[in-house]
Amino acid sequence: MPAPFVCYLRVYEPLGALRGPLAQRVRAGLARGAVPVVDAGRRDREVCLRAQLGVPPRLLPGERIDGTAIDAPADVILAEGTGGAPGSPAAEPIGPQTLVCPLETRPRAAAALVGFLAGETPVLRTAALPAEESVVRSRAEAVVAELGDSATHIVSANWTVPLPWFALVEPAERILVLPSEDAVTAPEAPARRCYWRVSMGDALSRADAAADLLADTLGDDGPSDVLRDTARWLRHFDPGSLVELDYGGLVTLMDDETLTGDTSAEDVAEALEALREGDAERAMGSYRRLRDFWAGRAVRQRAN
Repeated sequence: MPAPFVCYLRVYEPLGALRGPLAQRVRAGLARGAVPVVDAGRRDREVCLRAQLGVPPRLLPGERIDGTAIDAPADVILAEGTGGAPGSPAAEPIGPQTLVCPLETRPRAAAALVGFLAGETPVLRTAALPAEESVVRSRAEAVVAELGDSATHIVSANWTVPLPWFALVEPAERILVLPSEDAVTAPEAPARRCYWRVSMGDALSRADAAADLLADTLGDDGPSDVLRDTARWLRHFDPGSLVELDYGGLVTLMDDETLTGDTSAEDVAEALEALREGDAERAMGSYRRLRDFWAGRAVRQRAN
């Protein structure tokens, strides 16, 4: 079964920056063993399906029948060295500076459920929900509220990449892993991936600069609003964190040639540069190219 058709924006935070119960659960999870980043989407799906298939079924993963959270070791992925080289060993033994990203599947699933209730049709909501919609909504919103002033280390999107996210990265920072046909059958073959990793400082400065530019030229709604929300989310975390934009399971929607020729980051950089220079026509051309590319992926969401 392929990985879920989901892309991710992740924050890998220094282990020493975590506090309270989350820090304890993350350390317990690391002692049990980190989840490989290429398996993170499948792990999310697995724990959600197990919750739904339980007797009686649970509304969300990681909780008891009464809806309270289970205090269990956290599923964690590691940034394998600050350079993020595929397959490279950790730069040091697990310690305060080890960069970790808890999956935090329960609150993320709750947020996704709230979004599902807000965006899907009544027929689909009725068919999918295990209880009355008002009860489900109340429970999901309560779990999201448990985060308080904190935030999950991962936000995600289905079937496409939110286009403003590309403003956080530079084209040259992309890491593209395309194993050869011979390598795919090897026991330790690297997984097929497309991702960027940037410092928190770079991600924040780029988000702020792009949001200001877009607000000045196109208004406060749309992409500028998305970038301001993204910057607010990033500011929940330690300045020494690493930010990762990962195509995740979306790579299965593209062959090697398409991934190699993907110019999404270049198109966003060109559009922003054109706006700085007052060239609206060139900016629109870059945006159309980007929109059309990702529309070709997103249309598959309703293909069946």
